[in-house]
Amino acid sequence: MRAPDFSATRLSTALDFVSPGKRTGTFRLAWSSNENPLGHYPVPVMVAVGQSMGPTVLLTAGVHGDEYEGPVALMRLFRDIDPAMLSGRLIVLPALNAPAVRAATRVSPLDGGNLNRAFPGDRNGGPTAMIAHMVETCLMPVADAVIDLHSGGKASWFVPCALAARAPDGRLDAANMALARAFGTPLIWVLGRYNDDRSVNGAATRSGVPAIAAELGGGGTLTPAVLEITEAGLRGCLSHLGALPGRSSLAAPTPRAVEIATAAQSVAASSHGLYQPLVKAGGDVVAGTLLGLVHDLDRPDAEPAEIRAPCDGMILAETRRGLVAPGDFLAIVASDVAL
Repeated sequence: MRAPDFSATRLSTALDFVSPGKRTGTFRLAWSSNENPLGHYPVPVMVAVGQSMGPTVLLTAGVHGDEYEGPVALMRLFRDIDPAMLSGRLIVLPALNAPAVRAATRVSPLDGGNLNRAFPGDRNGGPTAMIAHMVETCLMPVADAVIDLHSGGKASWFVPCALAARAPDGRLDAANMALARAFGTPLIWVLGRYNDDRSVNGAATRSGVPAIAAELGGGGTLTPAVLEITEAGLRGCLSHLGALPGRSSLAAPTPRAVEIATAAQSVAASSHGLYQPLVKAGGDVVAGTLLGLVHDLDRPDAEPAEIRAPCDGMILAETRRGLVAPGDFLAIVASDVAL
């Protein structure tokens, strides 16, 4: 088992990554801001090392600061882990974009950076780029698998699903899909042509490491049902990887798989007003289905603008905002795809 080499990053930590047992600590993110000119911003990190050999699994959440399901699930998992039952190592970052999590904002309050659009990062960049650089340069090389937890944040809600990226390497592609199935949700979102490689998934693909993300509800809050799905998914993946005892979910019925093949499948408002959704997330639609109406406050006597489905598919996500403006996200219509 290798210790991560942090010599290439500007973040620092004194945490022991190799001795058996459980430990918690922080990365010191040194950044001079108006509020904290001479200090640093702590990024929490937890490490669990088992008594027997096994995979190193990197678990991340809080990449966006207003997504709470993942951070809580990872903290609960870590508290419950018995190193005597663990094979290998867990490296857990429950609030990877810690400044954003503490501010309850999607992007960093320090530099406005979106961490899931910052990879591979830059050791000499702003704080968001520095965090991304540390993960891709220092942690990915010691990881055997990566799981990155997300939700819709305060602005939207996603049908709980695992996300797996298509990879040019056939073995990596198959490992990604198997890990997504092990998460156990009835739905898998396949990241293909319409995918952004500046994400944690993209960093894992560049590093040749099997990885999934997960979208888990949202709305800026936690629900018992989604938290249960998240925790079961984590344990299913860890069992599949051989890190924890238990039964893998691969024997479960084949999940439905969807993709976003074009930008048009992310449906946006074209006018100002109050949005009235007519179809709920998780529902199936055909092209042209009326998804919702935008009521114009400046013309209260006018007929509302109609929002229609661009294609056949499932409503994968929906906005949780009532007041919308041109360009604002309203829904995702994901089309079916073969696994």
